[in-house]
Amino acid sequence: MADSESIFLSLGSNLGDRQAVLASAREQIAKRVGLISGESSLYETEPWGLADQPAFLNQVIRVETELAPDEVLRIILDIEHELGRVRYERWGARVIDIDLLYYNALVLDSARLTLPHPRLQDRLFNLIPLVEIAPDFMNPLLKKTSLELLNLCTDSGVVSKIS
Repeated sequence: MADSESIFLSLGSNLGDRQAVLASAREQIAKRVGLISGESSLYETEPWGLADQPAFLNQVIRVETELAPDEVLRIILDIEHELGRVRYERWGARVIDIDLLYYNALVLDSARLTLPHPRLQDRLFNLIPLVEIAPDFMNPLLKKTSLELLNLCTDSGVVSKIS
């Protein structure tokens, strides 16, 4: 049996029953990707990238997995599809969005997957919940902790803890 790796996933929803969608996503991730070993509070956040849409609910979770990064990506894309995600426009409204932020300390740049997530350090809606559960986690590319990245972030979006 392979050693498990800690991965961090960002969950977001701004259509439908957002809390129920995030709960369903967590349930599917726990069944198919691995044990959820940490989860942030839920945060209501202003849309990022495309402003004219409803507010998001966002959360970051830590998962222990034995799956390879490309397998994790395939499964989270399947979960998005099963929960009703349709990709119309970049950064547009969506029922569910699941992003792989970190796969332990792996640095990867392939046609399908870039790790760490290339825009993580630019997004308060990722950094604030990440800092809640992993303030000292070191970004292997930028050589800064989650907390240091949050303190350097210039994103001005409103991120409000709701639970």
